[in-house]
Amino acid sequence: MTDETAFFAGTLRRECALSDGACEREGALRAERPICGGQFRLEVSFSADAVFTRLIDVMTEEEYVLHRVDGAQGAFVDRVRREYRAALSEFRERRYDRSAFRSDDGNALLSYACGRYGGRPEHLWEREPSYAVLRRRDNGKWYAVFLTVAPEKLGLRGEGFLEIVDLRMRPQDLDVRADGVKYFRGWHMNKKHWVTVVLGGTLPYATLQALLDESYRLADKK
Repeated sequence: MTDETAFFAGTLRRECALSDGACEREGALRAERPICGGQFRLEVSFSADAVFTRLIDVMTEEEYVLHRVDGAQGAFVDRVRREYRAALSEFRERRYDRSAFRSDDGNALLSYACGRYGGRPEHLWEREPSYAVLRRRDNGKWYAVFLTVAPEKLGLRGEGFLEIVDLRMRPQDLDVRADGVKYFRGWHMNKKHWVTVVLGGTLPYATLQALLDESYRLADKK
């Protein structure tokens, strides 16, 4: 099976999954559905921490993998990719709350921002449903971006995924704080004006609040 955890990032609605036809085996919830007119069987194994999938040719009972090969082209493989992605999207929408984070401070920070400054998180990237943007309501500028990344993206070691938030920071403050341990120059953002911090207890929650408040103020500048 191939890891699709990043696509499903969010909170698993376990009871919803069970009532929607999933069954529990070997410590994980499992579900199947046919695609491409029944030519393939999509198998999904999911838990609170990880999601794995297989696409099985029902005639041969062998795994089909061309939909994962970037160089594979043609009308048929394109159709398989579309139906595979649509089926995964349906699983995700029915069984996962993608607006929530696993970390307590991530959930709390997002709730704090929306409660204090208004607005709602925007999920702008279909292929990265865990990414959420917060922007000021008066000028539309971003002041926080919540993301899920592999540790190596930040130069760290470890498996699985990290929940992070990108925030605006004054360049002089970023130069002092960026240490590659608790503070990182903005991942996928301007590395002079944005800082990345890891959620899940790396920093005290009061510090996260202060960083977000400062980011909101900085987003007001031209």
